[in-house]
Amino acid sequence: MSDVTYLKSLLGVHPDFPKKGVTFLDIFPILRDPVAFETLITHLLHHIITTNAERPDVIVGLDARGFLLGPIIAMRLGCAFVPVRKGGKLPGNVEVVKYAKEYGHDEFEMQSGAVKEGQKCIVIDDLIATGGSASAAGQLIAKSGGKTLEYVFIVGLPFLKGHEKLDAPSYWIVEAED
Repeated sequence: MSDVTYLKSLLGVHPDFPKKGVTFLDIFPILRDPVAFETLITHLLHHIITTNAERPDVIVGLDARGFLLGPIIAMRLGCAFVPVRKGGKLPGNVEVVKYAKEYGHDEFEMQSGAVKEGQKCIVIDDLIATGGSASAAGQLIAKSGGKTLEYVFIVGLPFLKGHEKLDAPSYWIVEAED
């Protein structure tokens, strides 16, 4: 069984969540299984190392599930980890970007100076849907003078075309059907 097939088999499937007509794919069963979690991390690391001509300096994890993956991947690559959080959650000076999401509007923040001029970044989160939050993270990286190499996700919803809003290539392990 391939890594992708194995990981997909472990995703929790929740029809009509968070609203009727939406099928939610839950990554938490993967995180509860140490072998599956290691498989996920190893798969993502292999992808990042073999796909990107340049090594990243920073892994940027999106609030909140990107925080579960980002620090581990950053540590294994010898990179910095930088969180991007929802508005009002970070201390000190922050850069802010407002964005539209699938169920309304929000804003993301990153501490000023967390990404330095010229640093190469990979953005990581559990899911790409409409692309609003990932695109906002890319804008924060650009505002800081960094460069986004790639956006990496566990689950992709390509029928929503969120990946088309991004300023760098995107990758997801599991493609959800509409």
